[in-house]
Amino acid sequence: MSQKYSSLIELLNGWFGGAATTMIGALVGRLMWHTNEVRKMRRKFFGKELLWEMPIAVGMAFIGEALASRLALEQPMATGLIAALAYLGARGSEGLFMRSFAAKLDRPG
Repeated sequence: MSQKYSSLIELLNGWFGGAATTMIGALVGRLMWHTNEVRKMRRKFFGKELLWEMPIAVGMAFIGEALASRLALEQPMATGLIAALAYLGARGSEGLFMRSFAAKLDRPG
């Protein structure tokens, strides 16, 4: 039976399921960051640093999935959020959170 998919996320969800799509999004986000570091000549592509990106991707997938659930985001927005958070990593996400939290504290009322 042939199904029509309107997006890559729907295709991945159909083939692998939601959990695998979440992990694929997180791994792609982290791989984009790693590739940027390679381009800036800060690391080798197939170096030991690449192994350290895996736990970060998994952790950011958990955090992104929780945040997407809290914000009631559906696919493909949830996967996009997860990929973006994985790209930022723990430090980048912390900086983003602190900046937005400080902005809320500075607002009157």
